[in-house]
Amino acid sequence: MKQGPQLGVLATVITMTVSGAVLAAAAPRKAHTVVLGAVKSVHYSREGDPAGNSAGDDMLKVRALLVDGMLKEWTTGDAHDVTDRSFVVRRAIRLNDSLPGDKPAAADKWVWQRGPWLLVDRVTGRVTALKLPDYDPGVSQVEWFRDYGAYCGLTPSGKSLYAVVAQIAAHRPVLAKKLSAWDVENHPDPACAPAEWQREPMRVAFHPAGRDAVSFGVVPGSAVLVEDTEDDAETPDAPQK
Repeated sequence: MKQGPQLGVLATVITMTVSGAVLAAAAPRKAHTVVLGAVKSVHYSREGDPAGNSAGDDMLKVRALLVDGMLKEWTTGDAHDVTDRSFVVRRAIRLNDSLPGDKPAAADKWVWQRGPWLLVDRVTGRVTALKLPDYDPGVSQVEWFRDYGAYCGLTPSGKSLYAVVAQIAAHRPVLAKKLSAWDVENHPDPACAPAEWQREPMRVAFHPAGRDAVSFGVVPGSAVLVEDTEDDAETPDAPQK
């Protein structure tokens, strides 16, 4: 039985479709290039940044976060490798400081602020703003170990200072212990010195200003960070307060 012309065309289309699918499956995944650029200093003032570390700051060191050669974010401070493909780094925010009534010559006024932390995946190029529990940019200085961040945090009411250990991608903090009441108008600055980690046994020490250091044991658990295998770069989430 001879094959009609329509069946022949259909067979050709099916063959091409299957071949294309096989080639697509076999094609190598697009490689993304994720780099932190060179450090540069920008003019900076504590009046424009409630997260400033000291009253004498007048310059802030920032680096561009580039994904495939395109600027994604500005960052400040050191990055911390969480895994062999993911790292965290603190965002630097360039904020418009112009008032509605400013004259055109003065309208283009910007200030730099230290912002939330970002999780960056080198494979997918994805940049995600971390939502750390009770994190306050003006109070919290995060010290990283593995996929844990330790810092002093403020409760949503702004009345209590807490020792917090957060694990990336976990819904609840691993540790949340009250350190002291918090007076918005009259409080030490900085509120806490950087936390100190110990590996074995796993412990973390907090150093609230004007108080004795306190240490807590942390029960180590498996990393809950799931690194996506999809090859799609996404824009960052909306920044945290």
